[in-house]
Amino acid sequence: MILLRSALFNVFFFALTFVVTLMASIVRLVSPRHVLGFGHLWARCLVAGARIICGIKLRVEGLEHIPEGGVLIASRHQSAFDTFVWLMLLPRCCYVLKHELLRIPLFGGLLTASGMIPIDRAAGGTAVRALMRAGEIAARNQRQIVIFPEGTRSDHGRPRPLQPGIAALASRTGLPVVPVATDSGLCWGRRAFRKRPGTIRIVVGTPVPAETERGALMRLLETGMGVLDEQRIPPSRSMA
Repeated sequence: MILLRSALFNVFFFALTFVVTLMASIVRLVSPRHVLGFGHLWARCLVAGARIICGIKLRVEGLEHIPEGGVLIASRHQSAFDTFVWLMLLPRCCYVLKHELLRIPLFGGLLTASGMIPIDRAAGGTAVRALMRAGEIAARNQRQIVIFPEGTRSDHGRPRPLQPGIAALASRTGLPVVPVATDSGLCWGRRAFRKRPGTIRIVVGTPVPAETERGALMRLLETGMGVLDEQRIPPSRSMA
């Protein structure tokens, strides 16, 4: 049953993405500022689809901790679920994402039009400077910048070291940093086809001021992002 549900969701995912991308691409020609709204629609439909098709529910705690206006969201990253859910939760979010996504026909152009921040991870220092410049622009536009400080997805309970770029971005933009924990990997694993029924939790911590000393800021982020890391899949679910 899990395999069937997972296959159906994949069909839904690609069909929805195709339709929304096509619609948004047409709108982009006449009104680029409305492209982000299609991102909100896409994310809401995917979250609803995950609930209806796969039995994956969403529980968000502490959303009230996110201040209005510009902010940095430093989130744990365990599954593809994390890459779209914030489009539903925040009014003007922009993701820091890998540059390769811009090469996807039509979809890549929508990422640019909606103000996402692409980073070429192979570019070293050039990529960091590009991130700082793009972060400043997003901050001036009162965007909520979603960044995954681990740099890539990790298995649940096996977090990767945080990259120092998040501290540099906070210092450069002056935006507070909000640590976010998630256990999305329990239902939707890293690069996993199977999507197990259950409840994905997102726990939003209290903001860390941008002027916090770098070492202290990184420790606070580690703590805030790690509050769900010790959870494990119950034996009954792992056998499903």
